[in-house]
Parts: sequence; C-alpha cells; structure tokens
Amino acid sequence: MQLTRINKYLSEAGYCSRREADKLIEQGRVYLNGKVPEMGTKIAEGDIVTVDGKTILNKNEKPVYIAFNKPVGIVCTTDTSVEKDNIIDYINYPKRIFPIGRLDKASEGLIFLTDDGEIVNKILRARNNHEKEYIVTVNRPITSNFIARLGMGVPILETYTKKCLVERLGKFDFRIVLTQGLNRQIRRMCEYLDYEVTHLKRVRIMNVQLDIPVGEWRDLSMKELQTINDMVSKSEKTIDSSNLGKNKLSGLAESRPHQNPSNSSDSKHFKRNNSSE
Repeated sequence: MQLTRINKYLSEAGYCSRREADKLIEQGRVYLNGKVPEMGTKIAEGDIVTVDGKTILNKNEKPVYIAFNKPVGIVCTTDTSVEKDNIIDYINYPKRIFPIGRLDKASEGLIFLTDDGEIVNKILRARNNHEKEYIVTVNRPITSNFIARLGMGVPILETYTKKCLVERLGKFDFRIVLTQGLNRQIRRMCEYLDYEVTHLKRVRIMNVQLDIPVGEWRDLSMKELQTINDMVSKSEKTIDSSNLGKNKLSGLAESRPHQNPSNSSDSKHFKRNNSSE
C-alpha cells in the first residue's frame, strides 16, 4: 500500500466522502495509531485508522486476531522505544497490532493481539463478565483455608475481589478463574494471605484455551471469533455501565454489610488501582 491521505483512505474504505472525512478529523473523531492526526496526514501499510473507536479497514484488508503464548520477561506494551523486551518486537508481526489487556511481565500464558480497535473496546468494557483461567504455584503448602478465602474474595486496591472459582491441584499449585482484571490481582490476593506466587500461567481467555508452545502464536479460528463476538454482544446488553463500580470501596457497605474497611485491620491493604493485569 502506497502512502495515502487519510481522508482518501476513509473514502476508499467506503466509510464516508473525503469532505466528510475532513470534518471528522477536525472534530477529533479520527485516530491514527492511537493519536489524533493532522489534516492531510498520509498513512502507510500497517497503520490503524479508527473513527469513534471503530477500526476502519480497507475493503481488501482483513482484521488480525491472534492468540499468543507470552513468555516470562516480555512486557505487554506497544511502546517499543521505551521497553526493549516488548510484545510487539517479540512477535514481529508484519502489520501493526496491539494486545487486548495485559499479562504481567513475570507471568506467562495466553493473551490476544489484534488490529481491530472496536473489538478491543468491547472486550475491555465487558471484562468483568468474561472468564480468565490461571494455573498458579506458590511458595508454601496450600491449605483449605487459603483456597476458601481466595474464592470468597480479599481486600486489595481499594476494593474486594469478586467471588471466584478456586481449585487445589497439588501441594503448591491451584487453578483460579477470574472475572476481574485488577493490577497484579492474583499476586496481590496471595500476598494478602501471606503467600508468594512463584509461577503464574494464564491458560484460558473466555472460550479460547492455551494450546501453543511458549513464545508462539496462532490465528484465532472463525468459530472462536464468532463465540467471542456472541459473548461480548450478550454482556453489552446486560451490563449497565453505571453499575461497573459496584465493587469499589464506595459500594462495600452494600456488598459486605458487616465490614467497615476504614475501621478494619484489612484497610492497610487497600492501594490505588492504576492498571489491569
């Protein structure tokens, strides 16, 4: 693809006329690789153009959806100039792509990457309804009380974690299924209970299982994509955005009526949440 003015690109993609494209750019509704472009900006192959959060593809282009088994030590960032061990350079995909969500640098396992900003927004908006499954190893023997308390929820990052499925697998290993994406959530949950995570692997996101070796990627199948779209569509219809913060500190009185975090010894564990895991 040769360099093409962004208004011409939108027109050739069938989105709108060039004049209408110019108006959208002036209104700040058009983004090029995550930034607002100047009028007359030209785009090259691999650039990502979005309007109101929706990725606009050339009629001859197909969106990219891949599953990647991230190794330990790789950082889920698109800022290749700052982080040398970034996920983008590691995969070295021929088109510009970006990760959906995050996976800790010290963790390994499944993560999605795409060039479709629309599906990213949908999945992240509905993240509290979608399961992510992990296999975790800790530094000392697991007890029944540890499993039970993880499953019921613990206080971290100015909130209580949601109830979740936890299953003991061995003396030091357990399986956990989350429907949240708090910053370093599993590690913080274990830390609260005086355990240290020594190994963490994500083995499932929604309907997609980890089935490739560490460091390799594959395209998502049409069946997997259809199921993801169905799940996202259903969750968008049932989630009221005004209720997304119910589990925050302001809602603790409703969810846990017998606990006052400000007076509890647990309150020392509350920290500010700045990013998702």
